[in-house]
Amino acid sequence: MVNLILCGGSGTRLWPLSRQMFPKQFVSLVNNSSLFQETVKRNAVLCDKFCIVTNKDHQFLAEHQIDESDVHGCRFSYLLEPVGRNTAPAIALACLDFDPEEIIFVTPSDHLIHNLAAYREKVAIACDAARKNRLVTFGIRPEYPETGYGYIESDPSLVDGVDSLHKARSFKEKPDKANAEKYCAAGNYFWNGGMFVFKAGVFLDELKKYSPAIYEQSVIAYKNACNDNSSGGARTVKIDFADMTNIPADSIDYAVMEKSDNVYIVASDIGWNDLGSFDSIDDIKEKDANGNTAADNMITIGAKNNLIFSAHRKLALVGVEDLILVDTADALCVIKKGHSQCVKDVVNTLQKGTVSDKEMTIVHSTVHRPWGTYTVLEESANYKIKKILVKPGKRLSLQKHLHRSEHWVVVVGTATVQVGECEKLVRRNESIYIPIGECHRLTNHGKIDLIIIETQVGEYLGEDDIIRVEDDYKRCQ
Repeated sequence: MVNLILCGGSGTRLWPLSRQMFPKQFVSLVNNSSLFQETVKRNAVLCDKFCIVTNKDHQFLAEHQIDESDVHGCRFSYLLEPVGRNTAPAIALACLDFDPEEIIFVTPSDHLIHNLAAYREKVAIACDAARKNRLVTFGIRPEYPETGYGYIESDPSLVDGVDSLHKARSFKEKPDKANAEKYCAAGNYFWNGGMFVFKAGVFLDELKKYSPAIYEQSVIAYKNACNDNSSGGARTVKIDFADMTNIPADSIDYAVMEKSDNVYIVASDIGWNDLGSFDSIDDIKEKDANGNTAADNMITIGAKNNLIFSAHRKLALVGVEDLILVDTADALCVIKKGHSQCVKDVVNTLQKGTVSDKEMTIVHSTVHRPWGTYTVLEESANYKIKKILVKPGKRLSLQKHLHRSEHWVVVVGTATVQVGECEKLVRRNESIYIPIGECHRLTNHGKIDLIIIETQVGEYLGEDDIIRVEDDYKRCQ
């Protein structure tokens, strides 16, 4: 069985923790792990193959977090979308890459499951149904009349006498409060958990029947895709931008599930949470005696029921209640509990603001790259200071800049630096200067992280002043 993990995301609902280049699924939220890592570990006991559907900017994040998860015996492949076209095209393109008889288990990358024993039991029921050429989805038993989720109506009778397996009757949009209460009272309505199991060929046949334009354009895009095994040996399918934009955008629910008469639902009580807001995260966090998030760097005096995210400084809370406080290196967001869905409005405001405001919705002050990270320590009109970390065995692109010179000081490790045609070792507490317009490259041949302090000086210090001549990650193509 293949676990097809849908790994997109814009990073708007959990800002400033998540950003466009570091969305929710990669943020460490649970047990010092990200939701993506939890998804991989949860499904590694069920699946021997994984297909990660993401984009080129997030692929290296997924690869790094998989390496950190210490998952063995599983094969990973990647399908890279140059632009998102919703879930139906993403799933179709992935299914085209597998044998029609292969069982595909589609999951989001950013949900949390608490009851793993029940989860495995329900997945087994879904797999048995999928082997009979059925499209199977999971219905989450509603715990309260939630208006932020879609619902699925099921036939109350069991299918073939199988526990929890029902025929799906209809899919419902996110309801108002009155309808949500009606659904919960009826007993045969479930939250739509966004997880599916089916044979690859069965899904493609249904897609061809009910959404032929998506199917046909997906086939064209897949046939024209570039196959690349250079990323750690993992198979990578890269879809062309023009081909991707030609595929009509639609969700799997609209494109197939709401139209097909071959949809079945596994009623599931598995401790499911999509962690779609800070309020939902508050439900799973460990608390102190006064209901505040437990943290070593926090002092509370007369403070109650506060959710705190901060790893950067000591915080003191005095006499405040029912707040969500999210403190990152470059932003502080304070929210009244019950209003965290409005965070996306903050992101929308920033995106309409200055260049610096927009940048805060895209990246953190620490930015992840395939070779490591860089952190902006200080920035002014004519200079910028960064901390650059290069992982062992990695190197930056061979590049040059038209508007800035750079001065590098090694603080940890030993750097191999190419400037022009010359290459030299730069050791701890040694430095090197790179003039404007000179080709240069930084490499870590060592066995520990290489850390340098970079000082940029120039009239323009934007990240787009990089001309890549050669690049291990093919970013100059």
